[in-house]
Amino acid sequence: MKREERLNHILDLLANRGQIEIDELVQQLDTSPATARRDLDSLAAASLLTRTHGGAVSNSVAYDLPSRFQRDEHDEEKLQIAKAAVALVRKDMVVGLSGGTTTKAIATELGLCQELAGEPGRVTLTVVTNAVNIASLLAVRPHIRVMVTGGVLNDRSYELVGPMAQSSLARITLDLSFVGANGLIAETGPMLRDEMEAAVNEQLVRQSARSFVVADSSKIGQRSFVILDKEHLTGVITDTKVTQAQRAALAAGGMPIYE
Repeated sequence: MKREERLNHILDLLANRGQIEIDELVQQLDTSPATARRDLDSLAAASLLTRTHGGAVSNSVAYDLPSRFQRDEHDEEKLQIAKAAVALVRKDMVVGLSGGTTTKAIATELGLCQELAGEPGRVTLTVVTNAVNIASLLAVRPHIRVMVTGGVLNDRSYELVGPMAQSSLARITLDLSFVGANGLIAETGPMLRDEMEAAVNEQLVRQSARSFVVADSSKIGQRSFVILDKEHLTGVITDTKVTQAQRAALAAGGMPIYE
């Protein structure tokens, strides 16, 4: 197994389990203890994990987020959404991701999708994001080029916001974008709690050939503070718990659910 593949496999294990031992890596990666230690040391130097005696644990800086970004009861629905979103992505696309737990799930699936990986050393996908946790998650994927916007860090969400974030997005074009929402009203549109995050999400949508709000079904019918302009949205990606009535209302409101 090549070094890049080993590093990706180690991060996948940590994302799923939170910790790993060198003895396990030796068995799973069919490598020597010395190589396993060097791989862990390399990832630790990049602040992607924390070394322990005999192994490593997930890096708290890279993976632990404020409370609204922790695991919740809707993780299964977010995974459904992530898989549906990644099915739209093709090699050589430029994809925009806002911050949020659902878009983080999409980033995880993008990194794991073998169909998007090419020959070693070739970049096959560009991801543009204003979320530093998403950028950190994808930084170790050698086939993914990551562009991070400028801006001021919102320490509640790990998103870069403000005029610099918007102006950097205004200078590029995107094939696809996926933006999160805290609420989604059929007649009104998607909504967010923070006006500066909403402005960046709108900019992502404007720069995209196709753009989707990604929100689990619990968000449908919920209100929040700032309304996003829905004019340029292609549609909504949600989970299978959405009702027929919700589906019809969103379509009538100009936000059809992507099938």
